[in-house]
Amino acid sequence: MYKSLFSLVILVPLLGACGASVPPPTQRLADAQSATRSARELGANSEPAAQLSLKLADEQISQAQKAINDGDNKRAESLLVRAKADAELAVAQSRERGAKIAGQVAVDNSAAQENTNYNQGAEK
Repeated sequence: MYKSLFSLVILVPLLGACGASVPPPTQRLADAQSATRSARELGANSEPAAQLSLKLADEQISQAQKAINDGDNKRAESLLVRAKADAELAVAQSRERGAKIAGQVAVDNSAAQENTNYNQGAEK
């Protein structure tokens, strides 16, 4: 009898610890917000594909904040992981646009220099 009572005294607190709530994902929230800020600074609002990814990230952050307020931190964490991924996608899409523009400028400059060299008597 004492053995079973002793087992209950030990196991009950351990079982209660397993059901403990997940802490608020404050770091994930800060990371997702930082990623959306970076996307905006890189011009995601002016690139249609990036704009959509950024909108999804913003919506997920809002839903996560509501979930945190409701005490559903596990769902909030999941939403924030997705939000950060969407914001990072918006960053990549914004950079892609910039890289395409820079590539075209390089091609144009090369053609202009080739034309200048030809006009100055350089041979092909």
